[in-house]
Amino acid sequence: MFIQTEATPNPATLKFLPGRIVMGNGTLDLRGADDAARSPLAQRLFGVSGVSGVFLGSDFITVTKSDGEWPHLKPAILGAIMEHFMSGAPVLAENTAADIEDEGEFFAPEDAETVDTIKDLLETRIRPAVAGDGGDITFRGYKDGTVYLVMKGACSGCPSSTATLKHGIQNLLRHFLPEVREVEAV
Repeated sequence: MFIQTEATPNPATLKFLPGRIVMGNGTLDLRGADDAARSPLAQRLFGVSGVSGVFLGSDFITVTKSDGEWPHLKPAILGAIMEHFMSGAPVLAENTAADIEDEGEFFAPEDAETVDTIKDLLETRIRPAVAGDGGDITFRGYKDGTVYLVMKGACSGCPSSTATLKHGIQNLLRHFLPEVREVEAV
């Protein structure tokens, strides 16, 4: 088994590509070892000293470190990923679902058409680029011209995430939807 790695814009995060499907549908963002019971793969990864976050995407795994250097952590992380997939264990524990993207959404009924356009732009133009950097972004709400988004994986806590939100995503949404005034992370 050959696992590729890619740097992300977040220096505390690396993206691992195992060459197979990780999550068939949805994503799973685990921010600490306490959440790891949801995924046997995440349990192995949090067993590596210095790992503070695990994000499972469609065909990639993003690992965030709290301390240590990548040259020392990377071999242990690669070993944990390889051991997991070679064991045949499931990625998700039984009765565990991927993160549901529309959970907790808020917007006024009269804004439904605007929200549909925002979601379409997120799905077709923004999420693929963000996934390329080892993260994900999901719609949370829309109110009074402000779009609220959740940043996950490598994007969560990334030094350039504010620039991505304000200069990239906000400008794109404003171009297609003049009623959008700003974008905020929640």
